[in-house]
This record gives sequence, structure tokens and C-alpha cells, in this order.
Amino acid sequence: MNSTPPLRFCMVTTFYPPYNFGGDGVYVHRLANALAAQGHHVEVIHCIDTYRLMTGREPTDGYQNHPGVVVHGLRSPFGILSPLATHQTGLPLLKGRIAQILAPGFDVIHYHNISLVGGPGVLAYGQGIKLYSLHEYWLVCPTHILYRFNRAPCERPHCTACTLTYRRPPQVWRYTGLLERALRHVDVFISSSRFTIEAHRQRGLPLRAVHLPHFTPPPAEDASPATDLPSEPYFLYVGRLEKYKGPQTLIPVFRRHTARLLVAGTGTYERQLHRLAAGVSNIRFLGHVDAARLHALYRHAVAVIVPTLAYEIFGMVVIEAFSHGTPAIVRNIGGMPELIEASGGGFVYTTDAELTATMDRLLADPAARDAVGRRGYDAYLENWTPDVHLKRYLSVIGDIAAARGHRLGTSTVQETGL
Repeated sequence: MNSTPPLRFCMVTTFYPPYNFGGDGVYVHRLANALAAQGHHVEVIHCIDTYRLMTGREPTDGYQNHPGVVVHGLRSPFGILSPLATHQTGLPLLKGRIAQILAPGFDVIHYHNISLVGGPGVLAYGQGIKLYSLHEYWLVCPTHILYRFNRAPCERPHCTACTLTYRRPPQVWRYTGLLERALRHVDVFISSSRFTIEAHRQRGLPLRAVHLPHFTPPPAEDASPATDLPSEPYFLYVGRLEKYKGPQTLIPVFRRHTARLLVAGTGTYERQLHRLAAGVSNIRFLGHVDAARLHALYRHAVAVIVPTLAYEIFGMVVIEAFSHGTPAIVRNIGGMPELIEASGGGFVYTTDAELTATMDRLLADPAARDAVGRRGYDAYLENWTPDVHLKRYLSVIGDIAAARGHRLGTSTVQETGL
């Protein structure tokens, strides 16, 4: 039973479904709706102009929100100039609505990916409890992902040259004191992996951070059987088709192997992947997959493979697989090995040979595969359900309020400004 009084939350994020690409927006959607289901009032500020800038179109997917969630999609009269101005100045220019929305008062202002919704300058807005989730490495990396020159994980920064490689202009505000001043407004930073906390500290940001893993809802009961799944055993890749995600590294593995690989997702690297996989009959690209079909894919897979080449912060795909009792095989990089260590629900690999040996082991011994899957499922119930996450999340807020001597549920009108 939730003992926290009803609170007023505001989520500030660049992306929010359906104006969304990856896991950060999905997490904000899940969190906002889970809080609303518990009786809290939640408002979300996100930037439609940014989505249009990056895609040139409107989204096609539909997302439902709880009646307790109010969504403010920012559309500036200046269109895409608004996120471009924020990118260059680090300030919420041409976004006066943010101050207006925050003015009535919130108990908690939770910032997520703020790169183009307001930049570091937006952290000064409002005076409630302020949280910042480290969904990526934007605070220390202009390209967000610490993947240098789009070729390898970043160990030594070459930020200006690397930014130009990604066809983005350098950001002058990063060479001023704006970021340092803005971060002082945050009460605590939330990271879904311990690796990410340490990565920021190693790069000069000694953040006041807590470890709070993400969550995924339990799979919905689906009475309709999947009719288009292979009858043979298959492995599964789920995610955006981007170079740094590493799907291209699976193609030579399955070119030499007889097992099937199903690839669910879309992205900018999709065309190249189709070319690389030409003639490999046991690799099948599924494109965008809806939730019901994705549940079936997870449930019947031998294992999910996560081959990312970058410092992934958290593997949402991993805990989604665990929620179905399906093992995960993850590359030994970033925060994902933490999930395997915490659960025993999968395997970590470094080389293609190790990946192949793990695949062969799971194919040869279905009972062992099922035992690993059960460990993942048990760990999911213990660590990554909505109820577990919200209990820990509200505990973090309660600790901050207690340290302040502030009684929760008494939000007042907020002042705004930089």
C-alpha cells in the first residue's frame, strides 16, 4: 500500500510517446502513468518541434495516458528554430510555456532528456524537489552516447571533431560555466546502472547520484497464439537499428550458424544491415513490431541477444526478456552486465566465439535454458516491476523531503528563472 500522499509531479523531457525514438521516452511514459495510477497528479512537458526537426513527419504510433496525466507538447511559432536555439545556447529560448506550466507549483520536477527541450538552463526553473535521470551521457558528451567518431567507445574525448563527425555543430555553452551552475539546482541524479554513475564521475562530474534501475510492466495476458513465428528455435534482437547498437556484429555469427535470428526494430542503419545480410537465409528482419507480437517473440525465443558496442546505460530489452522467462545474452560493456550479475538470468560475452558457444549451449540443453530463464523471471519480480520501482522512487523523494524538513503534498507556487 502506498503511504505517500498524492503529489504533483512534472516530467520535463525532450521526447515523450508518440513523439519518441528510444527507451528514455518509454520510461517517462511508464513512470508518469504508473504514478497517476497511484493517485498522483502528473504533467509532462515535451518538445514536438524536436521530433519534427529530426524526422520531418508526425508519428504514427498511438499511446494512451491515464486520466491523471496531463501532456504539454511544445510547439513554438518559430518551429524547428526553437530546439536549434536551445542546442546552441543551452537555454530554453522560444519556450516561454515551460515557465507558465511550472508556475502553479509542483512537489517534484523530474528532468529526463532535456537536451533540446530546455538545455541545462531549464534546470533553474521551479523550486520543488528536483530529480534528473541519467538516460544517456549528454552531460559529458555532445553526441549523448560516448561513441567516438561513430566507431568505438569513447575513452579519450575529442568532442569538437567527434561532434562534426555526427554532422552536428559544436555547442559554445559547453565551454562556459552554464552547466556547472545549472547542475546545482538538482537535488539528486538518478541512474539505472552503477556503471553510469562512475562514468560521469570519471569525466569530471561528481554527481549526487542514486542507483535506481528502470522497470517494465508485466506482460499482458494474450490469448491469441502467434501464427507467424518460426517452428525452428530462434534468437532475437530487439532495438533500434543503429550502428552503435551493434546488430551488424550478429550477421557474420549467424552466417556461420544454422540457428535463426529475428531482428525486430527500425533505424537509420537498416538499409546497410539488409545489404550486409543479403544471402543469409536464417536472418529475418521484422521491422517495427507492435506490443502483442513482441510479447510472443520474447516468449518463444531461445534468448535475446544484446550486442551493443557503446556504453549502454540500461538494457530495457533485458528485463523485458526476463519478464517472459527468456534468457539474455549481452555484450560485456556498459551497464548491462550488471543485470546479468544481479539475476543469473543470462550470459555475458566478449568475443563472437563466446557468443556462439553460449548459443550452442542453450540450443543443446533446453532444460538449462529454462532454468536460466526462471532465474531471470524471479529477479524481474524482485527488482524490476512497477510496484518495486515506485516504492524505491518515492523513497528517494521522501528522503530528500526529510532532509529539507519539507512535508510532501504541500507544493506552492514556484518561481522560475535562470
